[in-house]
Amino acid sequence: MSKFDGLGMFQSDTEVFEAAAPVQCPVDGVAADFEPFSSAYIDDPYKFFARARSEKAVFYSPENDYWVVTRYDDIRKVFQDPETFSPALARHPVTPLCPAAAEVRDMLDIAIEPCLVDEASITHRPHRKIFGDAFTPKRVKEVEPRVRQIVSSYIDRFVNDGRAELVSQMLYEVPALAIFIFLGAPDDDAVLVKRLGSSRAIVNWGRPTDVEQVKLMKDMGQHWEFTKELVDAALCYPGDNYLGDMVRIHREDPSRFTINYLYNVMFLMQFAGHETTTQASANGIRALLSDQAQWAALCDDPSLAANAVEEILRYDTSIFTWRRIATKETKIADTIIPENAKILLLLGSGNRDDTMFPAGEQFDIRRPNAKRNLGLGLGAHFCMGAPLARMEMRVILEELSMRLPGLQLVKNQDWKFIPTLTFRGSQELHVEWGKDK
Repeated sequence: MSKFDGLGMFQSDTEVFEAAAPVQCPVDGVAADFEPFSSAYIDDPYKFFARARSEKAVFYSPENDYWVVTRYDDIRKVFQDPETFSPALARHPVTPLCPAAAEVRDMLDIAIEPCLVDEASITHRPHRKIFGDAFTPKRVKEVEPRVRQIVSSYIDRFVNDGRAELVSQMLYEVPALAIFIFLGAPDDDAVLVKRLGSSRAIVNWGRPTDVEQVKLMKDMGQHWEFTKELVDAALCYPGDNYLGDMVRIHREDPSRFTINYLYNVMFLMQFAGHETTTQASANGIRALLSDQAQWAALCDDPSLAANAVEEILRYDTSIFTWRRIATKETKIADTIIPENAKILLLLGSGNRDDTMFPAGEQFDIRRPNAKRNLGLGLGAHFCMGAPLARMEMRVILEELSMRLPGLQLVKNQDWKFIPTLTFRGSQELHVEWGKDK
């Protein structure tokens, strides 16, 4: 058993590990100015990232109790060493559950256990092989025509209007429908689960009030019950889809994973499979339309779409930070990291590091090494659903550029982001186009 097993997804007690703050830690400029929930940072963290990279490879933030890693190579090394830098912290709530929310959690009996993204290496390796190997190119290819049809049907709804708000009118629902098709869940439930799953970003990575925590935890309970019913139905009648594949694997050898573990994987995938893709797509379309030369290039040459997706994941990824915890005293760059230290990896900063991506602050859909971005993780915990997410984003870009080449951002719109430590995505994206287009 790992000493970090207490770091649960809905944990109410943060004192499950010994504090790891340095004995003497003068708060220098960049550490003092690290305010990840301030409006200035939420609106545009990249200004802070550029400064942090130039001043400190690693710094300690006493207010947030994180050792913050800013540069690409250092982030890569952390990802590649899960034994030293445990993923157990990945889903641990930034804001501990209040007693009332913890009571709701216990009453609902949500049987969360470490699962893929926050699982110790000894169990992660065999589980990753099982669930990752079943995530085949064949399965992704099978669902692409259906995803393209869905994207096109959503565009049909507003193509003649001359303007749209793309998040609510397309990007919010399409990724949820796509992951449901892939898993083998009914389309009719996708939007409900999208709403319920979206609550999780605030529960785990935001700063909800006590009242909000109670409501959000009830949403999590409803989502958990839906997931159990989905898996239980597949256990009786496994379909020709990903969930059906996993049920057949379990039937062949039940020792490979438990039913509760399968509940947890499906609970995780329903969230990870849509929320991040929605946000990354919104960020990417905003970046493309902010540079009309890039948008025009994509419209002229749709084959650029695949690399445009990689550049989007680099330039303004939906997961712009991630967390680890040190299992022993170690070193990152020239900085000594104490045992039990909480570590915050600034993925968005590493993605613009000029040492890896020349002119990293520039958006370039032809960038030759864009695929080396950190937006989908790295190493043993690289995003298992990356092929599906990439396909969805590529199809969205292909269909929009083909059908609405005159697309432009509505001027002077306010950009809104959910205030979380980890997830970033434009909550509204107002666009317009000429009626002759």
